[in-house]
Amino acid sequence: MSLSQAKVALVFDWMTNPGGAEKVNLVLHRMFKDAPIFTSIFNPDKLPGFEKALVHTSFIQTLPFAKTRHQLYLGLMPYAYELFDLSDYDIVISSSHACAKGVITKPETLHLCYCHTPMRYAWDDWHSYISDYKMNPLFKRFAKKRIHKIRMWDRLSADRVDHFIANSTTTQKRIKKYYKRDSEIVHPMIKADNYKSAKHKNYFLAVGRLTPYKRFDLIVDTFNKMGLPLKIVGTGIMENELRMKANDNIEFLGYTNEKHLQILYSECEALIFPQLEDFGITPLESMASGRPVIAYNKGGALDTVIEGKTGIFFDKQDENSLRKGILEYQKTKGNFRSKTLQAHAAKFDEKEFKKNFMNVLRQKWKEHQINR
Repeated sequence: MSLSQAKVALVFDWMTNPGGAEKVNLVLHRMFKDAPIFTSIFNPDKLPGFEKALVHTSFIQTLPFAKTRHQLYLGLMPYAYELFDLSDYDIVISSSHACAKGVITKPETLHLCYCHTPMRYAWDDWHSYISDYKMNPLFKRFAKKRIHKIRMWDRLSADRVDHFIANSTTTQKRIKKYYKRDSEIVHPMIKADNYKSAKHKNYFLAVGRLTPYKRFDLIVDTFNKMGLPLKIVGTGIMENELRMKANDNIEFLGYTNEKHLQILYSECEALIFPQLEDFGITPLESMASGRPVIAYNKGGALDTVIEGKTGIFFDKQDENSLRKGILEYQKTKGNFRSKTLQAHAAKFDEKEFKKNFMNVLRQKWKEHQINR
C-alpha cells in the first residue's frame, strides 16, 4: 500500500490552551486534513484553526471543569486514550507530551509518535511539580502515589509506539533515558515570513504560560530589582501571584493575539527565556522578528540560540545569573544584527518541518510495509 492510500489518524493530548505543542498539532492537521483527531478534551474557543477538523473526544470532555482544569483528570487520561478505537487506521500519528502516545493500535498499524517530551510531571520534573503547584496538602500526598502509577503506565505505554520523533536534542536524550528508545529529531517550526523586524523600543519581553516551571517568578524578581521595563504576555495559575509582587516597571498584557504579539517581538529589546524547555518556540519567534534572546543555558534553547550571534546565555536559574545575562546583552547589543537573527530563524520555517517530518514518515512506512 502506498503512503497516499493509507488511512491516517491523529492523536493529540488535551486541546485546551494554545502553546508550542498546539502549534505543531495545527500543522499536522493541515498536513493530514482528512485525518480525524482523537483527543481527551477539546476547547474550540481557545484553539482556532480546527473548525473543519473531525475531532473525537473522550468521556472526560463532559466532566466538570474539564476544559479549564484538565489537571484534575490526569489520573483518568491513560484510560481515556486506551478507549479510543483506532482499528480502522493504517497509520496513527500521536503528538504527545503526556498520554496521547498510549493509544492501542493493531500490529498492522504504524504508530509514529512526535514526542515533545516524556511526561514531565512523571519523570525529571515530578518533585518540583508536586512542591510548586498550588494544591491542597492532602491532595499533594495523594498525587505522589498517583504519579507513581502514572509513571509506570507511561513507561509501559511507550512500548506501544513503533517509532519516536523527538522535537529537540534534550527530548531525544530523555526518550533514551526513560523509554530506552532511539529517536530522530525534527525540530518544531514557525512561519518565519509572519515576523518582521522594526525599530526597537525600551522594553524587554517575556512570553508564555504563567506556570511554575516557566520561571516567570525569576523574571519578575530580577526586573523588580533592576527596574528595567518589562512586558509579560500570557496567562496561567501564577498570574495573580506575579501581578501582586511586580513593581510598576512590569506590565502584564494577558492573552495577546498573534498580530499584536508579532509587533511586541519586533519592538522589544530582547526576549527573556529563563526556563528549561523541551524545545521552545518563543525564542525562534523573537529571532524571526530580528530580536535576540537572553536564555537559560540548558534544554531546547541549546538547539536554537547561538551565543553572541542570536542571543546571550546565563548559567543558573537565579537572579544574579539572569542579571548578568541582561547586563551582558546591554554591553554587546550592538553586535546583534536583525538580518542574521532572521536568517537563522528561517532554518526552522514550517516548510522545513513538513519536509523533514514527511521524510521520516515515508521511510518508516516503507520499513513497516517490508516487515509486516
